[in-house]
Amino acid sequence: MEVEDNNLVNKLILLFVFDKMGMPVTEKTLLEMCASRNNWVNYMESIECLSELVSAGFVFKSTNDRSDYYTITTSGRECLDSFFTRIPASKRAEIADFIKENRMNYKRAQEYFRGYYKNDDGSYTVHLKILDPMRTTMELKLNVANRVVAKSVYNKWDGQAAEVYSIIYEKLID
Repeated sequence: MEVEDNNLVNKLILLFVFDKMGMPVTEKTLLEMCASRNNWVNYMESIECLSELVSAGFVFKSTNDRSDYYTITTSGRECLDSFFTRIPASKRAEIADFIKENRMNYKRAQEYFRGYYKNDDGSYTVHLKILDPMRTTMELKLNVANRVVAKSVYNKWDGQAAEVYSIIYEKLID
């Protein structure tokens, strides 16, 4: 009975995480939050519970060209509403606080892609993207003179992507 109860609590923790994130998350993000950075649910149990939640219709899995994304369904939210008290209050507070502090970092990690590579002529191409769960919102490839500039653009992308998108959108669409 204790194993079944623990399994239920683990599933509720995952549903709670999805609910607090308020956005689709990748399996990688979920595992990083629940198993790697925190010890809310161990790695193998997280994978098993996620699969069971998808099978039960409590979590929806969508796929794009880059990754699988998971989000809580209406049924999952109803289940969580009915049984969330099975998650200890201290654990709920810990999860809520962690997500409040780290949500934007996870969002950026999922939505902003960056990379660079050296071209045959010695210049570098910096490849930048903004993604949403179902498609690429914006993609830029910049040719720069050297690795120092490429690395600088690469390092600035996460902090500047939203502003760059906004400026380009405003200039071209409005």
